[in-house]
Amino acid sequence: MNELKQITLKYTQNGSSFCLMTDGSAAQTGSVCFSADWDGGRLSVQVSASAEIVLEELSAVFAYAFDEEERIFLNGWQSWTDSVEHGIRGKMRGLDHLPRNILEKYALTQYGDYNFTAYPNQAGRLHGWTYGYLRRGEQFVLIGSLNEQDGFMRIETDTEAGTVSLSKDCEGLHLQGDYGMQAVILSGSEQAVFDGYFAALGLPPVKSEPIFGYTSWYRHYANISEQKIIDDLLGLHSLDYRADVFQVDDGWATAVGDWFSVDKEKFPNGMDNIADDIRKAKQRPGLWLAPFVCEEKSEIFREHKDWIVTDRQGEFVRGGSNWSGFYALDIYHPEVRAYLRQVFDTVIHAWGYALLKLDFLYAACIEPRPDKTRGMIMADAMDFLRSVTKDAQILGCGVPLGSAFGKVDYCRIGCDVSLDWDDKPYMRVMHRERISTKNSLLNSVFRRQLDGRAFGNDPDVFFLRRGIGMPAAQKQCLAEINALTGSVLFTSDDCAEYNDNQQMMLRQLMRLRDAEVLSAEVQDGQLTIRFRRGGKEYMKQYPL
Repeated sequence: MNELKQITLKYTQNGSSFCLMTDGSAAQTGSVCFSADWDGGRLSVQVSASAEIVLEELSAVFAYAFDEEERIFLNGWQSWTDSVEHGIRGKMRGLDHLPRNILEKYALTQYGDYNFTAYPNQAGRLHGWTYGYLRRGEQFVLIGSLNEQDGFMRIETDTEAGTVSLSKDCEGLHLQGDYGMQAVILSGSEQAVFDGYFAALGLPPVKSEPIFGYTSWYRHYANISEQKIIDDLLGLHSLDYRADVFQVDDGWATAVGDWFSVDKEKFPNGMDNIADDIRKAKQRPGLWLAPFVCEEKSEIFREHKDWIVTDRQGEFVRGGSNWSGFYALDIYHPEVRAYLRQVFDTVIHAWGYALLKLDFLYAACIEPRPDKTRGMIMADAMDFLRSVTKDAQILGCGVPLGSAFGKVDYCRIGCDVSLDWDDKPYMRVMHRERISTKNSLLNSVFRRQLDGRAFGNDPDVFFLRRGIGMPAAQKQCLAEINALTGSVLFTSDDCAEYNDNQQMMLRQLMRLRDAEVLSAEVQDGQLTIRFRRGGKEYMKQYPL
């Protein structure tokens, strides 16, 4: 960064508003002390309040001379949020263009940051969360938060004004004591800046091994059954490679949230029987749950409305419109915690599932509290999950990624793929978290640096099967990107139907898994990836 221009603290106290600004020196007024330290590579901003204040803004603005060829990457709000490189005139579109009745019917604002982040839809006015980078050729400037557990850090660019701004998501936090923003700004090669960032975070080394396996979702969606699962399990025997994991996805419970209510019509012999069958096939049993939500038709919602998070108006906080519509559970409610402890004890120890795909996790932190920022809530939620799943691996999904760093074994880093390339045209104007194969694989490319540093990346599934809305070239693109950029390589194909050509394609994918991606670039609708494997360098190009 060229220079630190200004640091701003805004707050209210006893009904009065205050604004303190500094270029780095300490400032004090009444009961509040405000200081900052910037050494050219690390920023530390500290607020100390001896009497209660309510924070409105804590931000820092840097001057930056953007180059015409600069590429800007800013990490999106959660797993599914589109997160790609932009040029200096790139735009981000929010939801202001959609009719209110559409927004309310489908609760689209709940999936992302739309309720608390401005989308000016102007060239060069971009934003992201936790980390991002500015790239000129092979030289990177990485900006990364070091204390997401205190509040998520928003990174914003204004390329016309020549500024990069950092701010804490802390509006409305009641503070008496200390609060701050810690960040690093590192320059160098891609490997150097990402290694430096994760060293500064001090995370434990990632121990998750690459895994290959199957998930039921994109073959059956929620229409699963015991017989279908057994048939799919048998189908994997036809492959040249043994699957490590067989994951039963959504559809096994009678309602989302009612995790003890197994659908007996679908699974008459129970979920433990399925796990036994998977283990007999020498695979790890995996199971999908969404622990922090319940759908409207669930018994949990009917019988335990005091478990639901409410907003400042006392309304239940919706998480989105999936299933019958769903709501966020209060992770601080003792009964919610007791219920989830029972659920995980049963799923792991009584039923025998070893890998848990935990989905829609962002719902825990949609609504901040007077004493907790969204980042604090999400950190508490992830710590709770880790404490109750000690004997199983976690595959996180739909989660703000900074909260998952070092807390999950594997993590989805893109939206759901679909059985076509980019969904229906009218869906392309919806939220940034929408279903899209194209968006999913681009997230895999541009979040690839997290793999092996923060967790094992899950780029979602690949397809080799016929009968879906993608030609062979698009299926090959998805499959190869997944193999190159992730630690999780799952499919939802009926593997028993693979012919010799599909078996050969799978062998080629498996050989790509030990490749090292050197660079990736999207230009003129084409993705170019350079990678090294076996001492040789290769380049592949994919039309988008």
